[in-house]
Amino acid sequence: MPRIEVLLLTKPGCHLCDDARPIVERVVADEPQAELVERDITTDEALNARHWDEIPVVMVDGAVHSIWRVDESRLRLALKEKTA
Repeated sequence: MPRIEVLLLTKPGCHLCDDARPIVERVVADEPQAELVERDITTDEALNARHWDEIPVVMVDGAVHSIWRVDESRLRLALKEKTA
C-alpha cells in the first residue's frame, strides 16, 4: 500500500502549533502507512505567504485537512479512509 503523507505546517513561537504537534504525532504513530513531515513555513517563501495566518495547517496527501486546530478523531478517520 502507498504511504500517506501527513504534512504539518508550523512556525516558531506558534502556541497552536505546539498544541497540534502531539495530536498529529499520536495519530500518525498509530497508522503504519502514514508518514509525518513537519515544515517551518518561515523557511519557504511560498508557504509563508500562503499560510502565514492559517497555521498550524495539516495536509493529508497534499490536501488541506485542518487549519488552526486539529481534531484527533477527524484526522484518524481521514487516514483510515485513505487506507480503506
